[in-house]
This record gives sequence, structure tokens and C-alpha cells, in this order.
Amino acid sequence: MNWNIKKFSQLKVEELYKILALRNKVFIVEQECAYLDCDDKDFNSYHLFSEEDGELVAYVRILEKGVSYDEISIGRVMVNKNYRGKGISREMMLKAIEFIEKTLKETTIKIQAQAYLLDFYNSLGFKGVSEEYLEDNIPHIDMLYKK
Repeated sequence: MNWNIKKFSQLKVEELYKILALRNKVFIVEQECAYLDCDDKDFNSYHLFSEEDGELVAYVRILEKGVSYDEISIGRVMVNKNYRGKGISREMMLKAIEFIEKTLKETTIKIQAQAYLLDFYNSLGFKGVSEEYLEDNIPHIDMLYKK
């Protein structure tokens, strides 16, 4: 599997289309959640993704400080339905954390995690820092990672 990380301006049109299509499929259609995915935050983000045989396998965006929070943040974490259950989410999150620590020289990361994934994010070193709340009718919790 080939991993790429690019700023918005470096994305090819085809890559951007695949990313937005999969984000819509996962977050709007699968989760039955009507919301505006194109939130202008992509412009100030790094986009980490993997493709296999021309198909987008997994994606996450890394948002610069000040875009969503005072800290660097990770969002839109997803794996194509055809590739789930193979440890790709963990591999991708570890790559994102490594990029943030080694390239961006940051030691604190904030995420807005869906509550059912709390154990997964805990296993990566994230700790809950808020009470559970609803975001788009889905239970979430804010979490912090500190190296």
C-alpha cells in the first residue's frame, strides 16, 4: 500500500475527487449524517491517504494549529469499507502522529473522536478531555495526545 501526504495545493484533481467522494460516502451516506463536508479547513491541512489499484483505501486530514483548535488536530479519519478490519486505521494514525512529531515538531494533538472509538484512540495514547456530547447527532468526546 502506498501512502501519500500532501498539502491541499499539492493534491491532483483526481486525488481530491476520490478523497471528497469517500468522505461523503462514509460520513454522510453510511453515517446518515447531513452536514457540509467541504468546510474550508482542507486548505490549511495536510492530507494523508493511501491508494491501491487506483482506489482510495484510507484517508485522514491533519489540521494546522488554529484551524479547529489551538493544537494541531486530526480529523476525517476513515477507511474504505472494502478494506476495514485489516489494521489500516491504526497504521494510518501512527503515520499521522509520526508526521506531526517528526516533521511538524509538535507534541500535542487534539481530536474530536466518535465515542464508540474511545478504546481505539486510547490505545494510540489519546486521553479524553471532555464529557461526551452530540456532534451531528453522533456521540463524541474530545481527546488529547501528548508525547
